[in-house]
Amino acid sequence: MQNFKKQKMKIVFLERSTLGNDIDLSPLEKEGELVVYETNTPDQTSQRIKDADIIIVNKTPIGEKELQVAEKLKLICVAATGYNNIDIEATLKYDVVATNVKGYSTESVAQYVFAHLLAVVNSVIPYQEDMRRGLWQKSPIFTMLTHPVTELKGKTMGIIGYGAIGRRVADLARAFGMEVLIARRPGVEYGDDFRTDFETVLRESDVLSIHTPLTPQTRDLITMRDLKMMKPTAILINAARGGIVNEDDLYLALKQKLISFAIVDVLTEEPPRHGHKFFELDNIFITPHIAWTSREARQTLLQGIVDNIRKFKQGKIDEIRLTK
Repeated sequence: MQNFKKQKMKIVFLERSTLGNDIDLSPLEKEGELVVYETNTPDQTSQRIKDADIIIVNKTPIGEKELQVAEKLKLICVAATGYNNIDIEATLKYDVVATNVKGYSTESVAQYVFAHLLAVVNSVIPYQEDMRRGLWQKSPIFTMLTHPVTELKGKTMGIIGYGAIGRRVADLARAFGMEVLIARRPGVEYGDDFRTDFETVLRESDVLSIHTPLTPQTRDLITMRDLKMMKPTAILINAARGGIVNEDDLYLALKQKLISFAIVDVLTEEPPRHGHKFFELDNIFITPHIAWTSREARQTLLQGIVDNIRKFKQGKIDEIRLTK
C-alpha cells in the first residue's frame, strides 16, 4: 500500500460526543483536515463520509452500503475495542483498512467491576436509603444490622474472557483474597491448562464477571440453562457487551431468585429507548455503558486512534489491520 505520510487527508469523526467534550482533539487535528460531528445516525453516514480518507466511528455501522459511497476511504478507526459494527469482509473487498484500540479501558473497567461489586456486598444503596429515611436516628443501638454485609475474601470469582481486562479483574479479585476461576469457553481450543471447565465455573462462582467480546459465538453465551447452574447467592456482572447474556433469561432468573443479583453496564439496545424489563427489578444495578469512561481511559483511547493513523500513514498496515 502507498505511503501516505506526507499526504493531507480528510478525517471525519462521526461520533465525537462518545469520546466526551473534555478530551482535546488537537492531536487529531495535526494528522489531517478534521471534520467533527457530535452524533451520527445511520441515514447520515453515507453523505458525511463520501469524500473522507479516514473516518472515526464508535457504534456507527459501516458495511457494503457505506463503503460503496466512500470511494476515497482508506482507513476506518474504531474508537473502541469491540468492532462488531464493522463489516470486515466488506472492508477487505474495498481495500479499506479497519483498526481498533485495545487495552485503553483496562483499569477503568476493572475499577467499575469492583466499585459496583463492593456496593452490592456492602449494601451501600439500601443503607443510604435508610439513612435518608432517618432510620439510624431511631436505632436502639449504635449501629444498624438491617442489611447483609458480606466479605469477598474466600469467595470465588469466575471470569469469562481472559484478555487484558479479565486479567486485571483477576488481579484485583486475588488482592481481596478471592479464589479465581478462568472459564474455558465451549467450542474454543486453548493452548494452556489453567482454565476451568465452563460449567464448573458457573456452579462454583460466587461472582461471575464477563469480559469477552460480542461475536456470533458469544451471543447468548449465558442463557437460562447456564443461570440455573449458578448458586442462588451468585452475583453476575456484565461489563462487556449486551447480547452475551440473554436478557429475557436473566430477567426471569433475577425475578425467580435463581441468582441473587446482577450488575449490568450494557444492553442489547443502547440507549434502551423502548424501555426494559430490567427496570422493574430491585436486584439489579444498571448503568449506561460507563465502565470504560474514566477520563484517563478516554485520553488513552484518543492517543490510540492517533497512533493508528500515524502507523497507517507510515505503511505499517499489518500492525493495525483488523481481520475477521
